[in-house]
Amino acid sequence: MATRQSVDEFLQHCEDVIRFAKEQYNEAQRQEHNNDIEYMNAQQMLEQAVNDLAHLALSCNAQQREQLHRMRLQLEQLQNDMILLDH
Repeated sequence: MATRQSVDEFLQHCEDVIRFAKEQYNEAQRQEHNNDIEYMNAQQMLEQAVNDLAHLALSCNAQQREQLHRMRLQLEQLQNDMILLDH
């Protein structure tokens, strides 16, 4: 069983990843190809967060799984946005 603290810490980590990825996304919209490495790093961080989330969800209760599900939707939406950006 995942502890409440571990889930909260993971959700905070995901929010940090989302914040970084959104910064890179916004930068890419303005500058096109000037931040390719950071952009790819942000995409990798999002993918890693989604993978870690899936593993953590296996040991969570129903309420925690719901929180993680909502976070997964946010992560995946940003992943899709980054993939579709003509960067």
